Amino acid sequence: MSPSTAHSTELRWQRRKESRPDEIIEAAFTLFTEKGFSATKMDEIAHQAGISKGSLYNYFKSKEAIFEAVVTNDITPIIDQVEESITTNQDSASELIRCFIHGMASHTQGTRLDIIPKLIVSESGNFPELTQFFVQQVSRRVRKILEKIIQHGIEQKEFIDCDLQVTARLLLAPIFQAQIWKYSLKAYDDQYDLDLYITTHLNIFLHGIKRSAQNG
Repeated sequence: MSPSTAHSTELRWQRRKESRPDEIIEAAFTLFTEKGFSATKMDEIAHQAGISKGSLYNYFKSKEAIFEAVVTNDITPIIDQVEESITTNQDSASELIRCFIHGMASHTQGTRLDIIPKLIVSESGNFPELTQFFVQQVSRRVRKILEKIIQHGIEQKEFIDCDLQVTARLLLAPIFQAQIWKYSLKAYDDQYDLDLYITTHLNIFLHGIKRSAQNG
């Protein structure tokens, strides 16, 4: 083998090694979607990814580690990015909420992140530590950002006085439900446009908390 060929082979091997964690994650989430989290075995993930079980354990020690890697590497940067965009945005609180919700939706729709709410709900009793990890790293953080925006809207007399925690939960609940519906009831139910669903929800919700001339 010539030096140039050897170098080319080495570069391909390095690229393959660097891309392998993502290939493992994709394989795992394909199986999580098809079989559920509990029913998926590590050797099945290895087979799906086209590697040995021993090689799999060089990258991830458990299914939980794979899930946590997705939260840390995929979801956290999205939250960071959307949060940064609204921090520097001078729009009204209503527009900040629209920006945040649509931004999160656009980054997750059609990706492996879509299945996570369904996995958490269905497996919370079997994997409490994993559920707690998700709640701390994602759910609470998202709610806190929305609570801050709602508080800003109240202070600016844009929104009526309301409980921040409850209002943030009410804002997120229909979106969370839609994500769960996609992987549970969608195959048996009437179909609808998710973007239109989110837009309609936001229109109704923001109209409900908007301060009018009548309520001061």
